[in-house]
Amino acid sequence: MRTLLLIFLLLASSLYSITLDEIINASLSKSPSLEAIQARVQANRQNINASSQFSNPQLLLSTNTLDNSQAMSQTLLTLKQKIAYYGKRDSNQKMALTQEKVLQQKLQNAKVLLVGQIKNEAYSIWELQELYKIIEEYIKLTRRNIELYESYATISENQHMGIMQAELSLSELKIQKNSLKREIYSAYSRLSYLSAVNVENLEITLLLDKKPKLSDLKNITNANPDILLKERELQEQNAKLEIATLNNYPDINLIAGYSYRKNFDDFLNLGVGLSLPIYSTEEYKEEEQRALLLSSKSQKEDIKMSVDSRVKIYYAQMLSSYEIYHIIHDETLPKLSHMFELANSSISTGGDLFKYINVLFSKLKLEQKSINSVANYKRAQAQISQLAGEIK
Repeated sequence: MRTLLLIFLLLASSLYSITLDEIINASLSKSPSLEAIQARVQANRQNINASSQFSNPQLLLSTNTLDNSQAMSQTLLTLKQKIAYYGKRDSNQKMALTQEKVLQQKLQNAKVLLVGQIKNEAYSIWELQELYKIIEEYIKLTRRNIELYESYATISENQHMGIMQAELSLSELKIQKNSLKREIYSAYSRLSYLSAVNVENLEITLLLDKKPKLSDLKNITNANPDILLKERELQEQNAKLEIATLNNYPDINLIAGYSYRKNFDDFLNLGVGLSLPIYSTEEYKEEEQRALLLSSKSQKEDIKMSVDSRVKIYYAQMLSSYEIYHIIHDETLPKLSHMFELANSSISTGGDLFKYINVLFSKLKLEQKSINSVANYKRAQAQISQLAGEIK
């Protein structure tokens, strides 16, 4: 059922618009980068099964060149089995389990990163498309006023200069439109790659949320995927240290041999062997793992401080974007709209086109900044969601 839904989304996306939620769901199911990590998780499960097994026994066959009439003439079949020191097999299995947790967390982190990248690209597409719409509107408006101005029977030299200025402004708008068209195409290509779905028409509406509060972002570090990954790696490092500590104790080799003699009685050999840790190799390796454990703990603390810092940075971006948006809409645009109405009325009676163009482009820049502020707000919000480990 899930596969059929994904196929439907792939087909529908090229014909109809697709929402951001649909893109995220499709990417989490289909992304090749995620599938690669999932394959590694599956492979590690075999490592878990193998970690608690005994070492393979050794079977040795030997003979000598003495004549069969000699009592020392024999063919010897020997079986050797290594028995790990108490707790070593359990420690190996524990490490394999911690490695699976690390891989699972890496998979989760990859999902979080992918969703964050998709959101960022989707918000950029919204921003570019909104800017494109405004440019189109201003192109139509500028053309209309040029035609209106040229319809007068007599045009003074100053008015002619106004028309030339308007035509130059129109050319600038066309250049901006062309650049935006190229950027939109590139953004859709990047989004299609990230989502593993051919996206040609994104259905998205962005609205500015409530004013952000830093107090609402205090508990992000508890769910931060990088910190959770480092915790899993610390567990893995503890397991490695435990193994290194147990390796100071030698394993035992049980030996059993059967000696065949053609003209004499056969007999059995039984023995025990063990390695002698007299060169301190295991102690050096144990100290190495202790040092790596301390390093991992320091890295975890560093990540915590980094996350706290990044939360404050993104909060500042959200707050700035929120305030800019309201300055534009609550203070500046109402005043400029009145100026725009006066300039527009002046044009209809043959007024100065220079002043009109200046007011027109001032209004355009403010509306562009308004769109930028919404997109910047949502991008910073997406970064905070990523820090919080969200995949929606």
